Amino acid sequence: KKKTVSFSSMPNDRKINSTAACISLMLEGCELKKVRSNSRMYSRFFVLDADMRSVRWEPSKKDSEKAKIEIKSVKEVRVGKKTPVLRSNGLSDQFPDECAFSIIYGDNYESLDLVASSADVVSAWVMGLRYLVSYGKHSPEAPGTGHPSLRTSWISSVFDLADLEKSGRIPVSRAVQLIKALNPGMKTSTIELKFKELQKASERPGVEVACDLFVEAYCELCTRPEIFFLLVQFSSNKEYLGVKDLLMFLEVEQGMEGVTEEKCLEIVGKYEPSKEGREKGYLAIDGFTRYLLSADCSIFDPQHRKVCQDMAQPLSHYYISSAHSACLLEDNFWGRSDINGYISALGLGCRSIELMLWDGPEGEPVVYTSPSASSCVPFRAVVGLIDQHAFTASAYPLILCLVVRCSAAQQRLAAQCLRKTLGEKLYLEPPNPVASYLPSPEQLKGRILIRGKKLPPSCEDSEGEVSDEEEGWELARRLGQEDQEPPEGGGPRRVRLSRELSELVSLCQAVPFQDFESSRRGQRYWEMCSFSEVEAGRFANECPAELVSYNKRFLSRVYPSPMRIDASNMNPQDFWKCGCQMVAMNYQTPGLMMDLNAGWFRQNGACGYVLRPAIMREEVSYFSANAKDSLPGVPAQLLHLKVISGQNLPKPKGSGAKGEVVEPYVCAEIHGIPADCAEHRTKTALQSGDNPIFDESLEFQINLPELAVLRFVVLDDDYIGDEFIAQYTIPFECLQPGYRHVPLQSLAGEPLPHATLFVHVAITDRRGGGKGHRRGLAGRRGRRVREYTSTKATGIKAIDEVFRTATQPLREATDLRENVQNALVSFKELCGLTPAANMKQCILTVSTWLLHSDSTPSVTLNLAEQYPPMEAQGPIPDLLRKVLTAYETV
Repeated sequence: KKKTVSFSSMPNDRKINSTAACISLMLEGCELKKVRSNSRMYSRFFVLDADMRSVRWEPSKKDSEKAKIEIKSVKEVRVGKKTPVLRSNGLSDQFPDECAFSIIYGDNYESLDLVASSADVVSAWVMGLRYLVSYGKHSPEAPGTGHPSLRTSWISSVFDLADLEKSGRIPVSRAVQLIKALNPGMKTSTIELKFKELQKASERPGVEVACDLFVEAYCELCTRPEIFFLLVQFSSNKEYLGVKDLLMFLEVEQGMEGVTEEKCLEIVGKYEPSKEGREKGYLAIDGFTRYLLSADCSIFDPQHRKVCQDMAQPLSHYYISSAHSACLLEDNFWGRSDINGYISALGLGCRSIELMLWDGPEGEPVVYTSPSASSCVPFRAVVGLIDQHAFTASAYPLILCLVVRCSAAQQRLAAQCLRKTLGEKLYLEPPNPVASYLPSPEQLKGRILIRGKKLPPSCEDSEGEVSDEEEGWELARRLGQEDQEPPEGGGPRRVRLSRELSELVSLCQAVPFQDFESSRRGQRYWEMCSFSEVEAGRFANECPAELVSYNKRFLSRVYPSPMRIDASNMNPQDFWKCGCQMVAMNYQTPGLMMDLNAGWFRQNGACGYVLRPAIMREEVSYFSANAKDSLPGVPAQLLHLKVISGQNLPKPKGSGAKGEVVEPYVCAEIHGIPADCAEHRTKTALQSGDNPIFDESLEFQINLPELAVLRFVVLDDDYIGDEFIAQYTIPFECLQPGYRHVPLQSLAGEPLPHATLFVHVAITDRRGGGKGHRRGLAGRRGRRVREYTSTKATGIKAIDEVFRTATQPLREATDLRENVQNALVSFKELCGLTPAANMKQCILTVSTWLLHSDSTPSVTLNLAEQYPPMEAQGPIPDLLRKVLTAYETV
């Protein structure tokens, strides 16, 4: 059964854009299902009394005075299945989480559990009730009366500025441009249609609009219900956030630390459009929306926008952004060579570029990788370009991978060109024979390394023979330039190499790979092997642990199979998980694989180097890339992802879909080690225009967070031809918790102006229940077998005896961690929160109950102690006592 949710499906197409609209809906009343403790559901008509002091329902066996809840007795309103009744097994699958809500009321904290027909009805009731609970005690005014709001005053002032003639009216065309300027992503046709609707409804057609109509159009078009709903949750002063409200939101929901009131005033000053709001320190709905959409509130952690990893480790401890056919514009067979491909790759932070050298027609070497390339690129021009752009995007070392297919004479010219053009940038110092590892990226800053073949020390001539590389054979065969037959006996082919070119190779000497045992015994740290995608794939599947171990000391490069004549890309994750540093990508080919590569290398200031996980670097560590579950010593994490809404989604590019409307859904994918790879999708938002509401929660277990990548893909369910709308790829380590906007990109990785997804991100440790809230509290504890860390015997008696003493403390530590996690989940559930909630949210919830209580039970929290105790002063309700006991257990 498809569950559709859309804020525009309200009765009479009403859009919830203010608390007045919510209360108006509640005054009219609607049908909700009332859930009893025996898990049975009954349909009842719920309505807010005209005096806005109580909510009633009918029919009821109770006396009409008892079939009601007074607003002043309401302690809390919870969204979702957050009470024991709604969480019970008999109900959990009968309706979606977003269609349920509960009213906690009375001195004994009873719950009225309700199920609505859609998430928007829930939002309207919850928003209206929270508003009345917060402000009902003061003076319940009728909605829309009294002093004009901060927002209305601001929109009116904008109108006045546009009213150049001071006639109280402006042309519709100017009004449309004004709203478009305030909301750049909105379509002109949408704004024009809204003005026509309002003019028709108010029977005021014409080419001009008055101020009240402009204000109404702006409020209906530019209020995002999901953000307004969030604002009301945290606002303590009607329809805006004060400085203290904003500080609470940033600390509790966004997980920001060390937030000050000065920082909050700075945010208000930067994003609040109204002068009055800025002066008083108020953030109204428009300023709040602007803030949430800004780079300050992006899903990508700003710390990762600059180099933030240790750059002093050996070169072999990093993943290195690598390009395969950088000069190609299309595919490997019919593609055109173009010099701008190098500028593009270097601009994206690429730190390893392949150059395949061929004999040029005019006695000078050329670069091209396609048998049909009529416009081959002169090697001299390529080197000049590299000299210009090598360090524009990153200061860290650039590796030029030379695959030589030209004569010794032209090799000499190539070597002279490299020395003359690159000069001091070329790294020519011989490797240090007493060292065990390569230098670090920090030590090699601003230097260009040449990776290629080297003449043996015994050769004293100006040129000599070296074993050939497999890379490029297929291309040479197609070009008709490979007349050399494979040697008899199946040994490696031999090619001539000039001394001048050989002398440019220092730290990246290309050698053929024999086997892991030979490498362990005889390979030197400055020697590196290249593997074809097929060969590397075989090692990754058959002996992943050995490949990981090999890559701790040596650089390895993986290049695409020659069968990929369409220049498609391999999945870089297949080789990153085994520690392969350089996975050569066809940068000219967009798609999933290039998204993963581009997203992955954003995490360290887009400098082209990413430090590998410690488990892949440390000498004494065992890691198999094909692990199917959690890894020893690496705490698994749960990602709780709520996809709330989309904004300004474009139509699929190649789509012939009917009309202008897309029917989008979102796929969230995790790419990483096999144990982590997963994909979940939301429901389709039907007929929702450009701003669909999804409001769906997804959950992923991440066993190796350092290697995981999250990719959002927005697709069209109602497509003809092309279904792809947008994507965004982000490393798991770069995710910011809280309410965030995802800046969507095209298939080619270019930003789509104003197109975003609005999501909520929470990350918790896997232990402690993750999915425990789907079962009753009593059933959880003690059921799951605990996973204790054990030690493997080495066979060396002295070592085994030392480590045997660690077994008991490790068991105790595991028990302590598990007990803390279980106690935390119990505490969160009693507070009516999910396992993804944090401690601040729990304390805030308990304090809200206490504030909304007439009998005012007193609870003290002693912050002077290391673990602050929370104690009741005098009699307290049973639920509150349970909460305090659960807190004490924690």
